[in-house]
Amino acid sequence: MIPIPRFVFVRLLATAVAAALCLPAIAAAFDFDDVSRQAQALALAPYQEPPPLPPALSALSYDQYRGIRYRAARSLWREPGLPFNVQFFPVGRGFTRALKVYEVVDGEPRPLKLPPDAFTDENHALPAHHDAAAAIAGLRVQYALNTPGVLDEVITFLGASYFRALGSGQRYGVSARALAVDTVGGGGEEFPALTSFWLERPAPGAASLTIYALLDGPRVAGAYRFIIRPGADTVVDVQARLWQRGPVAMLGIAPLSSMFLGGENEPLAGDYRPEVHDSDGLQIETAAGEWLWRPLINPAGTFVSSFAMATPRGFGLMQRDRRFTSYEDLEARYELRPSVWIEPLGDWGAGRVELLQFHTPDETHDNIAAYWVPAATPPVGQPLTLAWRLHWLGAHPVLPPGAHVVQTRVGQGFHDATVPAVPLQFHIDFAGPSLDALPSGAPVDAVVSGNARKSRAVVYPNPAIGGWRVTLDVDRGDRKQPLELRLFLRSGERVLSETWSYALAPE
Repeated sequence: MIPIPRFVFVRLLATAVAAALCLPAIAAAFDFDDVSRQAQALALAPYQEPPPLPPALSALSYDQYRGIRYRAARSLWREPGLPFNVQFFPVGRGFTRALKVYEVVDGEPRPLKLPPDAFTDENHALPAHHDAAAAIAGLRVQYALNTPGVLDEVITFLGASYFRALGSGQRYGVSARALAVDTVGGGGEEFPALTSFWLERPAPGAASLTIYALLDGPRVAGAYRFIIRPGADTVVDVQARLWQRGPVAMLGIAPLSSMFLGGENEPLAGDYRPEVHDSDGLQIETAAGEWLWRPLINPAGTFVSSFAMATPRGFGLMQRDRRFTSYEDLEARYELRPSVWIEPLGDWGAGRVELLQFHTPDETHDNIAAYWVPAATPPVGQPLTLAWRLHWLGAHPVLPPGAHVVQTRVGQGFHDATVPAVPLQFHIDFAGPSLDALPSGAPVDAVVSGNARKSRAVVYPNPAIGGWRVTLDVDRGDRKQPLELRLFLRSGERVLSETWSYALAPE
């Protein structure tokens, strides 16, 4: 006997009851709970690997795959003239999982139907009688983001559970994921995948789009709802309900992935570009009201650090430096890459923000990840439900209410040859409203802590930015141990700035 999904059974039962009472049929609209029931059913069953791709698709070359493109004329919702359009990516090469995609119309999910000519194939790489609807690897949503009447890409879902979004005038950079599993500290990282999507047809003139998705992996299954609101800073609301199939050492909630090759704190030798990165720091706001700024590095190996707290108010990988002259890259335009700020919706409880950094030899590989790790998760069989809001920020970042770090530089300037150079010297610039409002002559001190053998800070005005600079001399001590430094500005008993939190991996 073939089991009936619970959401289908509920509808059948409601229809039968209505018929027996001579009432109109009740149409229960498809929603997040329907996806949740499917996720729970998956978690109760053994995980099944997806079937392999046909050899003709898995063997596609890079150029052959890029030559397969979705026809704009076949975009979903193009003919009705709705504000959102959807296009699709084909399976092939590295994108091996075919997705199930549905359109939700008037509360009813309908399997997506694509015409046979939905994809162009300039290299004639697709096999004969190719079923476009059965070979979708991902999707991209379009909206008039920058110019009225001109549709731009606003969000893309492609590969495992990865997605990226854009606000007005932005270029793709940092990526988000639905979930991270055992990224560090477990028996090997797993990449659960979004395997089914339900696209809710928007109303004419709608300013938001709702997408539901089903997540499946060897040890976790889950249900997701994404509400996408494009704009100058695009906002994506996420609701997740997760079930573990088996023990997981680390669940990474709201994970972000980015790239940092070099920056003002790690200049690139032999590269004409002063900085190359999609993000330059991790920003955190704790429930206690403390703001933290951790500049990113490109370590020689793998370096993991974490920030424990009772509950987070927000965290994200930020691209604070938005000056073209900091990058000088006319193609990549790193100054247009978005910052992504994650705002928890509701109390997430105790846990930690974890930052993973590892070495990358070039800018083609992401080497930065940040995510929230709950201190405790429900046992197998019980769900974990969380919600969060992702802000894809451009020229209007989320900043602490006081002063923030403008830049961090490492290295020596001129010094008298009779005075030995200190092993490490940092130059940290701060600016912001709390410094602007200081009375003339008010003292400004740097409060320094950490595990350095010795440190000495000198604070002085920086009229070039209307802020203050701290020059911090550090004797690191044992280089086989990680270096942790913390510094913030204070005037008397009043805290003026966020906490600059710098870390170096063991050598």
